[in-house]
Amino acid sequence: MARTLDDRTARTLGTLALLGVAVFAITCGAAQFLRPDHDWRHVPLSFYVLGPYGSMVETGYFVLAVGLAALGIGWYRALDRDARSAAPLLLFLAAAIALCITAVAFTDVPDGPHTLHGLVHGLAAMTTFLCISVAMLLQSWRLRLDSRWHPCFRSAFALASIAFVALWIDALVKTLPRGLSEKTVIVLILSWLWRTAWWLTRGAPPAN
Repeated sequence: MARTLDDRTARTLGTLALLGVAVFAITCGAAQFLRPDHDWRHVPLSFYVLGPYGSMVETGYFVLAVGLAALGIGWYRALDRDARSAAPLLLFLAAAIALCITAVAFTDVPDGPHTLHGLVHGLAAMTTFLCISVAMLLQSWRLRLDSRWHPCFRSAFALASIAFVALWIDALVKTLPRGLSEKTVIVLILSWLWRTAWWLTRGAPPAN
């Protein structure tokens, strides 16, 4: 009975996570076309919160934050008790909070003064990326401990690892176009989030 309740709750939370990822992808993707004043290859996503359509992008941040929390709780409920870990759950929740702070603390503009809200924005954005990427790795690793979800482990861990490496390339290689490298990382992260949220909505694969 408890297992059935956990599975139903996980499916509901997976659906919520799917909606969060979809809203974020649509709003932020649309902004790339609605803001011709920005070169998407060189302008990070944070700059789209400023100016026209900024509230739309900001809303996408908040909705994704809800999705991150739902995904963390959903996977905690979906796994067998022996396979559960509070670490990825707490990291997803921390990422959700940091993402909200990223949205409300506007980034500094080029050639403008350094501000407190700009500093807070930068720290929150870095926290969001780090927490999500590590949570993805840890959550993927936990799948191998659950006999029902073990078949999903390899693909989940591989994609999480690629996203983690891409994040550090974006952070350390300063010669890359800032917008392109950051958005590549975001697409990889969204792909993992969407894929694992979809798994939750379907439920555990049948045993062989």
